Amino acid sequence: MFSENHRKSGCIEVVCGSMFSGKTEELIRRLRRAQFARQEIAIFKPVIDKRYSDVEVVSHDAHKLTSTPVASPAELLERVGPEIQVVGVDEAQFFDETLVDVCQTLANRGVRVIVAGLDTDYLGLPFGPMPRLMAVAEDVQKVHAICVRCGALANHSHRLSKSEDLVLLGEKDVYEPLCRECFNDAREREEQEKNTPRLFEDQ
Repeated sequence: MFSENHRKSGCIEVVCGSMFSGKTEELIRRLRRAQFARQEIAIFKPVIDKRYSDVEVVSHDAHKLTSTPVASPAELLERVGPEIQVVGVDEAQFFDETLVDVCQTLANRGVRVIVAGLDTDYLGLPFGPMPRLMAVAEDVQKVHAICVRCGALANHSHRLSKSEDLVLLGEKDVYEPLCRECFNDAREREEQEKNTPRLFEDQ
């Protein structure tokens, strides 16, 4: 198991998985342990994430820590002072690719950087900066939800809405966790419905 103690050399830790898999819960757990160890921490999230709170990182089961909403990775970097030993970043998939360089810069300074985010989008494709973050991280933990259709481990976030926007914030009214088989079945049915001509057009 990767050590949770602050390392002078700095490090990057990534917690990833589908919706409802406990990513933010694990991020909060690690940050609270750092607080208990009397380490100086800073927590950030994208400004667009206002589902539970404007300024708090909140897990699905309502655990929370106060955070700083930022519009870009550059702004995040500017807000990390020399006294900060541990940086937490939630919903990392919503930031652009420059987040990777920012995390590398912080780790090279000796900061422990803990990043949580979706590894794939609603189509099952790698999401934002997450693949590169996973590649450069010292530690990657993939967490899983439970498939709501069959009870297997879920690693996909299936969108219930017909919106095709890449970024669509939502909870259980918009997404459901599915395993590979159930996700592929759902996507196949959606494609069939999309390509099936309507028998009766609206008059």
